[in-house]
Amino acid sequence: MTQRINYMQQSPELFKKMMEFSNAEKESAIEEKILDLVHIRASQMNGCAFCLDMHVKQAKIHGESELRLYHISIWRESNLFTPRERAALAWTEILTKLPEQGVPDELYDRVRGQLSEKEISDLTFSVMAINAWNRINVAFKYVPGSADAAFGLTKAGLS
Repeated sequence: MTQRINYMQQSPELFKKMMEFSNAEKESAIEEKILDLVHIRASQMNGCAFCLDMHVKQAKIHGESELRLYHISIWRESNLFTPRERAALAWTEILTKLPEQGVPDELYDRVRGQLSEKEISDLTFSVMAINAWNRINVAFKYVPGSADAAFGLTKAGLS
């Protein structure tokens, strides 16, 4: 795969603002472990190799188990995820592939049973961010692993 353009160089101010937006997740009401799951699941759904590679490595650095990483794509069938994590993954999926009829009340009610309004709002911004990153990295064919050193991902031991 050959990278098309370097959007970081071509649009440095927009890239900087997008990084600021993503870095604000650190202040989120949603815990890091769930954010890792959300980033991985959206990246899987969007076919973003760069982001999937990055977020699996970040999750590993954050202490996520390999088995749970393998089970993210089958989270509905797996018994390795908590009801709170399942709610976050369901919310991620519905917002990543918005159905024509929008978000069903039943799903919202299920998510609301696990997350506060603040948490749902913060989670929604996180889903928005990862979907934006997926779209730019898919569009410009960013190579998985190409930013490992810059983002400190070599310590995941997955290179």
